[in-house]
Amino acid sequence: MAIDFEAARIRMVEQQLERRGIADLRVLRAFRTVPRHEFVPERYRDQSYRDTPLPIGEGQTISQPYMVASMTEALGIEPGHRVLEIGTGSGYQAAILAALGASVYSMDRIESLAETAGRTLDRLGYEVRIRIGDGTLGWPEEAPFDRILVTAGAPKLPEPLPEQLEEGGHLIIPLEDGYSQVLQIVTRIPGGFEQERGERCTFVPLIGLHGWHE
Repeated sequence: MAIDFEAARIRMVEQQLERRGIADLRVLRAFRTVPRHEFVPERYRDQSYRDTPLPIGEGQTISQPYMVASMTEALGIEPGHRVLEIGTGSGYQAAILAALGASVYSMDRIESLAETAGRTLDRLGYEVRIRIGDGTLGWPEEAPFDRILVTAGAPKLPEPLPEQLEEGGHLIIPLEDGYSQVLQIVTRIPGGFEQERGERCTFVPLIGLHGWHE
């Protein structure tokens, strides 16, 4: 029996996002619009709108919808914002950012995932610039950015990333905290940075010079 992905997507927004407190109407609209199932491998497509991360190959995952929404809402994306995403993965988070009107720059160290995500994004009409490389170094040639979103867990804040923020810009990253990770929101202020703790989370490791080492 064919799955009604549109109905499943609407249920996801109502039951997984709105009921848990995601309230930004623009964020909710983006999640109703972006077809998550298009970013999920065929073998898992029937699970696309479940409340869980899913494998996408190479030991990586497409994140749980609520976590994608929570991080997106926390960043306060506005149309025209220049956003750097570290960890392209499936391309789903990048599509959400593009649907919010951001200019998206996305990095991944795994070439096969970056290429697959790029093809999916192009096919669906989302404009995203993708670069293959060590995301812990950021994308200095395109800095500064209004927002930086890291979709993998790091042992500490990678030094190059906050330096690539515009003044007043925000960075969100999962950092190791005991036996799990905690979202940290970093804001660039005159003369330095402010840091705020968010909710607990679980992400794959951030591999790179300023992250975990292979």
